[in-house]
Amino acid sequence: MTTPQHTIGSGFGADSTAAEVLRGIDLSGKLAIVTGGYSGLGLETTRALAGAGARVVVPARRRATAEEALDGIDGAEIDELDLADLDSVRGFAERFLASGRNVDLVINNAGIMACPETRVGPGWEAQFATNHLGHFALVNRLWPAIVPGGARVISVSSSGHRLSGIRWDDIQFEHGYDKWQAYGQAKTANALFAVQLDALGRDAGVRAFSLHPGGILTPLQRHLPKEEMVAAGWIDEDGNALNPAFKTPEQGAATQVWAATSPRLADLGGVFCEDCDIAEPAAAEGPAGGVRPHATDPEQAARLWTLSAELTGVNAFAATV
Repeated sequence: MTTPQHTIGSGFGADSTAAEVLRGIDLSGKLAIVTGGYSGLGLETTRALAGAGARVVVPARRRATAEEALDGIDGAEIDELDLADLDSVRGFAERFLASGRNVDLVINNAGIMACPETRVGPGWEAQFATNHLGHFALVNRLWPAIVPGGARVISVSSSGHRLSGIRWDDIQFEHGYDKWQAYGQAKTANALFAVQLDALGRDAGVRAFSLHPGGILTPLQRHLPKEEMVAAGWIDEDGNALNPAFKTPEQGAATQVWAATSPRLADLGGVFCEDCDIAEPAAAEGPAGGVRPHATDPEQAARLWTLSAELTGVNAFAATV
């Protein structure tokens, strides 16, 4: 079924925490993979899922940092993964598949934001490559282990999707780089990935969702100069948060945890969520809130899937697309 892009009255909201949305949900016997699950929202996501009984595999680019951050969280384990390196993605997936385990939840949480112009792989723009292509390859390689009839794949997008659609004429920013447009394109790609994965996986009972977690101060801002964040009204000169709409990390992790586990989303999928509910559609131009049409367009989603498969050389659905 196609899920309407409209709120469902979840009973939760912007102030809900990951622990609150999991109250009463038993994840014993479930296995989750959370990329970047050792920092910021990812760490809170790992903590919440493990606290509800799940086994959480955390693929990490910085293993030592992950070991320190996850120390004391029962049920969390660490492996190595660099999303900007497709050989590393393949290696992680092969190790996991060789373990013979199945996956109930995949949360594509890791990402970079507004970094200086950086090229990875065969010259790909780093934000598109890391945030989208790495996760695309990861999920496609893990597909044999993703449990039919109940698994969910969560793609962490952002309100930043409003900054840019897919730049079909210059996806790799070969003709002038803008760090915020590159971030916006990557976040749009995260949303479109969920649209197409849901379309391809729903017959097997695997559903996909994307989301905006909210504004939160986390290590994601590491590439931003302090002066830029002060000018934006995010922090004061001492680094203290100023924006009253900003969430805590526990609140910021809530929507991805809700999308991954809520019984209210059974038999639904392919939609963009925010504040622990399905988001309303937003006009192409206008105030903040909701999801812009370019991030939920099924034709663009299918086109991006085909391009991503060509770029990465991986497509678990090659016979169906």
